[in-house]
Amino acid sequence: MITRSKLVEQLRDYQIRSQHKCPALTVFSPKPLLSTWTDVAVAIFWAVIFIVLLITSYATLYLKHYWVSFFIVCLGILVPIRLKFSRQSLARKRDRRLLLPLSM
Repeated sequence: MITRSKLVEQLRDYQIRSQHKCPALTVFSPKPLLSTWTDVAVAIFWAVIFIVLLITSYATLYLKHYWVSFFIVCLGILVPIRLKFSRQSLARKRDRRLLLPLSM
């Protein structure tokens, strides 16, 4: 059932998403929306970690350390996946909070 509060929340989310200046950073953000400068700083931090892992894996491949490179590539793959799971869990918590009765 669609309620007024859900519509207001969806409209607010849409307005916040439309104001993004760096939509590519949302991949590296642990939060679903980049609303504050700290969220942007955290997203930039995770993007830099990802780039460092990528460059390190290339360097280890060049030096022919294949197992180390494989391990670093796996870490580089796990970083965005883990951030995606954290975004989904935060979105579920927010939706669950909206379902509480008004008498509470």
